[in-house]
Amino acid sequence: MKPLCIDLYCGLGGWAEGFLAEGYDCIGFDIERHDYGTGGYPGQLVLQDVLTLHGSQFRNAAVIVASPPCQQYSLWGMRMFYPSPPEPDLTLWRAALRIAVEADVPLIVENVRGAQYFWGRAAWKCGPYYLWGDVPALMPKLKPKRKNMIDDIKNGERRGMAHEFQHCSSKSLMRKRLTAEAAKIPFELSRYVASVYNPGVLA
Repeated sequence: MKPLCIDLYCGLGGWAEGFLAEGYDCIGFDIERHDYGTGGYPGQLVLQDVLTLHGSQFRNAAVIVASPPCQQYSLWGMRMFYPSPPEPDLTLWRAALRIAVEADVPLIVENVRGAQYFWGRAAWKCGPYYLWGDVPALMPKLKPKRKNMIDDIKNGERRGMAHEFQHCSSKSLMRKRLTAEAAKIPFELSRYVASVYNPGVLA
């Protein structure tokens, strides 16, 4: 049997891509399907609120990964521009912790630098990606490649798109796509973590 990874708040499936490459089955949970013409989530996607899950469902998993929404935490990482950011909602992060305890399975949570104000110093970071929980003791020095639409806009290579992004609604498809791509876990990071937690390798 293949090892199983449970992917909470799975988005576009950055975690899943690495775990699938290492031979896992991967089940992702999210409240919406993130498909912007790229094929959507690469593993098995379950459209369900993570708050309704119980960890007893996942006792056969090798590892649980979670990427709770980071927008509110991001503001805390930029307090020089937002001196009085609103307190983030900790409910979704706490749900991931609860599920991992109920499942008795290792958990890795990924988020942004600003989350450290609420969850303590991250165990490891890779560029803008910060990790908490059962992070492997030895982690490689990675420089994730983020050649995507976000980079293009920052570099001014898509002037029309940048203009449209600045003037589009926060609920528009384009803004959702850009936000999801910016949050996607780099393949080299997810694949390394997957290799560490593969029961076949540990055996």
